[in-house]
Amino acid sequence: MTIKYTPDHEWLNIEGGSATVGITHHAQDALGDVVFVDLPEVGATLAAKAIAGVVESVKAAADVYMPVSGEITEVNEALRADPSLANSDPLGAGWFFKVKLANPAELDALMDETSYTSYSAA
Repeated sequence: MTIKYTPDHEWLNIEGGSATVGITHHAQDALGDVVFVDLPEVGATLAAKAIAGVVESVKAAADVYMPVSGEITEVNEALRADPSLANSDPLGAGWFFKVKLANPAELDALMDETSYTSYSAA
C-alpha cells in the first residue's frame, strides 16, 4: 500500500494496478461542510488531470481531478448518500472512486506524504 498526493489535494491509495482516490484533510477543511458530491461513471476512462467529479460545500464548489489516467472501476455510493463522510473521514470512508491505472509511471509525478505536508502548509 502506497499513498500519493496531488497538488489539487487529492490522495491515492495505490494497491497493485489500482488506486482508491479521495480528497485530503486540507481540501475538506478548506471547503467546509460538504453537502453534495458528483462522482464519475463506473467504466469511464479518463486522462490524468481531467475533471472526474465535483464536491460542493456550504462555502464553495470544487472540481475533483483524475490524479492519473485510468478506468473508473467503482464509486463510493455511501459518499453519494452521505457527503459529510468527506469531512468526517476523508482518508477512509469518505473515498470518492477507484481507478484501474492505465499508466503506473504517472505515479512518479505525485507527492509522498512528507512532500505533500510541506506543500499544503505553504
